[in-house]
Amino acid sequence: MRDATHAPALHRRSFLKYSGALGAAAAISSTLSACSSGPESTNETGGGGEGADRTLTAVIGYGNDQSWDPLMTASAFAMAGNHHIYEGLLDTDPISREPYAALATAVPADLRATTWKFTLREGAKWHDGQPVTADDVVFTYERVLDPKTTTLAKNFFASWLKEVKKVDEKSVELILKFPFPDGAQRLTLAKIMPKHVFSKAGALDEATTGKAVGSGPYRQAAHHPKSNTTFEAFADYNGPRKAAFKKMNWLTIVDAAPRVAKISGSSAGAQISDNIPYANISQLEKGGLKVEGGAGMNHIFLLFNTAHKPFDDVRVRQALHYAIDKEKMIQAALRGHGNAASSYLNEGNPTYRKAKTVYDYDPDKAKALLKEAGVSGLTVTLMAVNVSWIVDCLPTIKASWDAIGVKTTLEPQETAALFTKLDQKKDFQVVAAASNPNQFGLDADLIMHYNYGPGNTWMRYARWENNSAAKDLFKRMDQATQEPDAEKKKSMTQEYIDIVAENAVIYPVVHNELITAWDSKDLSGIRPQPYPGINVLQAKWV
Repeated sequence: MRDATHAPALHRRSFLKYSGALGAAAAISSTLSACSSGPESTNETGGGGEGADRTLTAVIGYGNDQSWDPLMTASAFAMAGNHHIYEGLLDTDPISREPYAALATAVPADLRATTWKFTLREGAKWHDGQPVTADDVVFTYERVLDPKTTTLAKNFFASWLKEVKKVDEKSVELILKFPFPDGAQRLTLAKIMPKHVFSKAGALDEATTGKAVGSGPYRQAAHHPKSNTTFEAFADYNGPRKAAFKKMNWLTIVDAAPRVAKISGSSAGAQISDNIPYANISQLEKGGLKVEGGAGMNHIFLLFNTAHKPFDDVRVRQALHYAIDKEKMIQAALRGHGNAASSYLNEGNPTYRKAKTVYDYDPDKAKALLKEAGVSGLTVTLMAVNVSWIVDCLPTIKASWDAIGVKTTLEPQETAALFTKLDQKKDFQVVAAASNPNQFGLDADLIMHYNYGPGNTWMRYARWENNSAAKDLFKRMDQATQEPDAEKKKSMTQEYIDIVAENAVIYPVVHNELITAWDSKDLSGIRPQPYPGINVLQAKWV
């Protein structure tokens, strides 16, 4: 991937291959192999130790061969790892999402003010031993706000943050365009990066390929793409959430069967795993593991190329959504751990309201819409990422579309390959992938700007941002962002989500639960996340 300072657009090798945006994404048919477990000898790197000094071994069901640049990545693996390596001025609790002081010494007392002053933690150091300074903070935020630089983080800051100023060597001021209390939770998305490391020529390319130097409780000890990443406790860390494990070894195992095998049975080599297949929940519980889920924004979505006829016609997009037998998908593929989407937001989101357009299973309506649009004999190639549970959902989509006379070909592939094609602006019809904006936060403004907005990477993929409906949507989104009254803002957001639902350019099919399993005889303090990855900053050995 090109580094952000030179890339005119956000490169996909840093966004959805790198994605949790794709929440995770990996192969698509049990007959296709993803970037599975890698060589056994490499997977075991970083093991050993006894008692409190033993290595925590974790299994992550997503690839670690994606961008580790904290301002660019949406990779489930990298984002989870970066939360242990880097710090924001403020970070947020992984479950409640309440902000707490990380590199800064305190949360601003008045979050409705338009100037937030932060003092850096005394004695904070980078993993190479250099002190953290205000210059590092300014360097990071200048990159976020640079109009000539495209980063994923820009989507979450540019609308409300005007600039960041150095006050002295240990303090900075954030100048807001208008009062925006929700911004405090977003500061965790601007992980502060050391200027002396990443301002060097080519250094951001190295961040893309896996280099990570932070100020957090764990330092990256080794990185083996497609195999594992190891961490060590940072002895000089003096922040609020100290390392409880001397060493950690995170294995990337995308394929379901070896992932389950690594955490189960008498020869289990790991103590915790995310992305547990629904079919294995009972087996793991009977084996003595704690297995719990987190319901949130995670979903399979459809992305349409509106520059490829007939997908420029909203009736065709709607027809393909109405045609999908979502209850069959939920039962057959998700074993009941899901809900049909009735809004872009999941039902548990504080801003949720049932959308005016809900795509209940209605094949007759789907046929009528296609006829109204003058479309017959439609042939669709559905490209898809290779997340294991997405694999299970695809047959239902094909059967549903075939049933209304839409001849469907499934074209699953490794995530990086798919998004390289989209980056290269190659033609496509429809993409199915996984997404979970909850990786970034819970507020609806953030979630919607993740996929929608002028200059947004997803909008470029959909070729929709110049559409008149899109321009109207973006205007409404900006107005809602700036609305100071919370209830009015909520209502405005719900109204523009109705526009998103009606147009169905990028839209969820079902929201599903994510499952984590761990050995509670070994670990305490584990809280399953409703988004990919793990966070063990409050966990410890039993």
